[in-house]
Amino acid sequence: MSQRQPSPSPRRRSVLRGSLAVPAALAVPALAGAAPSLALSGRPKAGWGVQAGDVTAHAGLVWVRSDRPARMIVETSATESFRNPQRWRGPLLGPDTDFTGTTRLRGLPAGEQIHYRVLLADPDDPRRTGKPVTGTFRTTPKGRKQDVRFLWSGDIAGQGWGINPDRGGYRVFEEMRRRNPDFFLCSGDNIYADGPILPSVTLPDGTVWRNVTTEEKSKVAESLKEFRGAFRYNLLDDNLRRFNAQVPSIVQWDDHEVRNNWYPGQILDDPRYTEKNVDVLAGRSLRAFSEYFPVSTLPPGDEDGRVHRVLRHGPLLDVFVLDMRTYRNANSPNRQPADATGILGARQLAWLKRELSRSRAVWKVIASDMPLGIVVSDGRENFEAVAQGDPGAPLGRELQIAELLRHIKHRKITGTVWLTADVHYTSAQHYDPSRAAFKDFAPFWEFVSGPLAAGGFPATKLDGTFGPEQKFIKAPGRANTSPAETPQYFGEVDIDGGSGELTVRLRQEGGGVLFTKVLQPGRVGQ
Repeated sequence: MSQRQPSPSPRRRSVLRGSLAVPAALAVPALAGAAPSLALSGRPKAGWGVQAGDVTAHAGLVWVRSDRPARMIVETSATESFRNPQRWRGPLLGPDTDFTGTTRLRGLPAGEQIHYRVLLADPDDPRRTGKPVTGTFRTTPKGRKQDVRFLWSGDIAGQGWGINPDRGGYRVFEEMRRRNPDFFLCSGDNIYADGPILPSVTLPDGTVWRNVTTEEKSKVAESLKEFRGAFRYNLLDDNLRRFNAQVPSIVQWDDHEVRNNWYPGQILDDPRYTEKNVDVLAGRSLRAFSEYFPVSTLPPGDEDGRVHRVLRHGPLLDVFVLDMRTYRNANSPNRQPADATGILGARQLAWLKRELSRSRAVWKVIASDMPLGIVVSDGRENFEAVAQGDPGAPLGRELQIAELLRHIKHRKITGTVWLTADVHYTSAQHYDPSRAAFKDFAPFWEFVSGPLAAGGFPATKLDGTFGPEQKFIKAPGRANTSPAETPQYFGEVDIDGGSGELTVRLRQEGGGVLFTKVLQPGRVGQ
């Protein structure tokens, strides 16, 4: 397989030139303090950096946040010099969107490096613009010969482990940026809305972990303002802002964007919350999520608003982004003999089956925000994910997954690979009907990685219903180990444009490759 050089992009200097660094400090930085409407007079500033997302062959979304009302303008060019740029007039940024905005770029050339810069203009005087903030991304190729590389992981600022200036912040993002991927898939838990960030935490060895803190992250998020502040918190890290300026994202959500283990219709008994209706909290979080990430199926791009979608990355790859949170039934012992709702909901399951059947890509990555065969509990009796520990025939949410796996087999859909995060360790599972209670499916792989900036947790057991065998695992021996005690994890996928081989590498912070698996295209039962 040909190898892309894992070195900084030669365009990095231009990417960073327009970025406004936020100093890592224990006191709340000025950038995170007063509301933008109270900012000092002057030209608009984009101190939160830029992001690109949901990039396709001819389109992409660009995001920015202003420090005051401003008109968003995007210029694109094939070169760093921005000679003869194309200009895109974006939205007016104001308090209704927390001064964030997204501009959709269309008609881009396929398989090319796109340089962009965002200008923020005074709404009353368009000639008054702030300092440009620059970024870059690659559009997806139309031909098969170009290699593809992407990374995935999840779980950021969890369990009270926030931006630690003593460690250089979220330094794993700098390591990932140097891998020079085509895109990054964040498998959920982009924030921990239910996890306050305290100024310091004493570690078991007596040393002190220090956090950058903000007002909004001092308590669980309930109001729209607090959810917005939780999404904004991570952008205080300059590693993440540099990463965003170079690597486009595909983002999904999971429970901690709202509250641990939430499901629709839940009424909380948590004394930390004055708002007990989780549907109200989820609505506020989804609004903030749509404001802070460039997602093509959320407002303003799609007024109906949904997280699940498919992103097509040329002939080699389709990425099917699932939402295992919004449409699920209530967490329960998960042993009901019939379950039409399951973890995806009936409509999303029908959508997924339909889109998988239509896909002509060599590889179909199913981006799942929860694992299939790993048992994830919710209290003593209820279960949070698909599996419930009964190794027999499918029950509860397993019934929906069995229906999907049966569909994949009978429609002869090849090249499915499942990627997830969620459990705060890294592992690789191979599922095979010869080991399973349910046998009407074709073998497949599931790879788990994460966290990126959260606590590590011990491994949990596997459920034998779909015949998983754990080929690799690395997990800490106790709960909630800090990033200072155990490494953070991310996964890397390389697809060779010549052979079509797909290589998965499970990596840990510091550059180590823990596990490698090479899959051949067009084969069943890898």
